Amino acid sequence: MSENRRVVLVTGASGFVGRHVVPDLVREGWSVRRAVRSPKGLDDEVVVETVGPDTDWTAALEGVDAVVHLAARVHHKHEEHAVQLYRNVNIAGTLNLARSAATAGVRQFIFISTVLVHGRTNEGRPPFSEDDILTPRGLYGMSKAAAEAGLRMLARDSDMNISVIRPPLVYGAGAKGNFELLTRVVNFGLPLPFAAIRNHRAFLAVQNLSSFILRRLVHPDSASNFEIFLVADREQVSTPEFIERMARASGKRPRLFGMSPELLSSLLGLVGRQDTHDSLIGSLELNVSKAIATGWQPVVSLDEGLRLALAAQDA
Repeated sequence: MSENRRVVLVTGASGFVGRHVVPDLVREGWSVRRAVRSPKGLDDEVVVETVGPDTDWTAALEGVDAVVHLAARVHHKHEEHAVQLYRNVNIAGTLNLARSAATAGVRQFIFISTVLVHGRTNEGRPPFSEDDILTPRGLYGMSKAAAEAGLRMLARDSDMNISVIRPPLVYGAGAKGNFELLTRVVNFGLPLPFAAIRNHRAFLAVQNLSSFILRRLVHPDSASNFEIFLVADREQVSTPEFIERMARASGKRPRLFGMSPELLSSLLGLVGRQDTHDSLIGSLELNVSKAIATGWQPVVSLDEGLRLALAAQDA
């Protein structure tokens, strides 16, 4: 490695976001060290079998200037029985890595949190902002909020610059969860009962998330060494408009029909899917003025982000 190249450790490098962030970092001149659980024989790998309270990060952090922490426990099919797993990975694992990084002299630490620390919907309220009192929902949201609180305390006793990024639904090639499900439904041409929904939701192209991470690494200037940012695409649109634009991006005809939000909500309630109700019917608007004030601008539009995501999946 050249002594003139800055070194960044990326956890979760083989995951959905990591597969987009790592090439962008390389193009910007960073020497990337990828923390992976299963080695693939690449020169830039360091094997870290688990992210937990006792993980030894000494070797991985040697000579590192910055850490981008993407790894997390996101979904568990029996979430109510996975409390300790979320605590070990998302809270204790994150704080152990951050403390180790500070001890190793790492200058910047970027933590990918989630907008779910605010809750699943801001229906009837102003757009969420960084200064809101947190009302996290679900084990995942609560674990990320706890990790943020621990990082804030760590920053008080450390010279390391810590940036917390709270993204909404991140979409792009290889995305899982609700985006993958919607992609399948749109591609199969199945009708969806969302035409009557009039909500507003924030989304984030993975390219825009990656560009903001790079912005913070290159320009970490701020009044504090602990900063939180909400980041989203320029447009915040309704659920039916998002689906229609997905369909157009993939060359499909959107098939939407109207069902009253009340009836749709009742049907989702009957099958115990409150989270699906919130993510499809409720509004989730974000005030991203703080991120914009750093000089960052989204690098792709909503339509371009969807086109890139769906073209890659069709290839």
